[in-house]
Amino acid sequence: MAAFLACAASFVSAADQLGNEPTGTMAGHPALAQSPRHATTSSGRQGDAINIAFVGSEEDLHRALAVAGWYAADAITLKTSVRIAADCVLKKPYAHAPVSNLYVWGRVQDAAFEQPVGTSPNQRHHVRFWRSRAVDDKGRPLWLGSATFDERVEISRTTGGFTHKISPEIDKERDKLLLDAVAADTIDGYYWVDRFQPERSGKNGGGDPYQTDQRLAVGIVDLRRSQQ
Repeated sequence: MAAFLACAASFVSAADQLGNEPTGTMAGHPALAQSPRHATTSSGRQGDAINIAFVGSEEDLHRALAVAGWYAADAITLKTSVRIAADCVLKKPYAHAPVSNLYVWGRVQDAAFEQPVGTSPNQRHHVRFWRSRAVDDKGRPLWLGSATFDERVEISRTTGGFTHKISPEIDKERDKLLLDAVAADTIDGYYWVDRFQPERSGKNGGGDPYQTDQRLAVGIVDLRRSQQ
């Protein structure tokens, strides 16, 4: 598996746009060899697909996403849970609205970010990240991510509470996040891992269907670029 991932990873300069032919090759991060393909729910059901990753420190990740125009999600508490429910109903903005917990490597996300759409948390771009224990030769962890678009709010059939329904076009969310980072000049480059997802379609833990080209995008964070 490690050899396949290394061969499938092709490096692309951050100056290029998505979709250009890659130039050269780049070995994958050590954590990719044992990477899960999906997050899971608290009950163990398959959750959202892993479709993006970044390489860098925790500080680098947070600062890079902030520069790119993404807001860190608040933790789930009674107060934030009540607020997001009320703001969805009243159509009030909440740029740091919490996201539900999903699991990778047996733990909830280490970080989550979002971009609101419109005047309420009903619709938003968002991504969860999980930090790998394995690091590369520069001591940098891999942040596995699942980027999706919340297109509406419904009452959950399983919990009876509010839940977001995701758009099936998860590749668009992966590409948007990567392009935002490229536009903000916070990454040194990125590469693709082909056939990372075993199937072209699936469903997440809430039963929402999705389609994908099966690729994982991996960005290399370099904040020195945005500070020059």
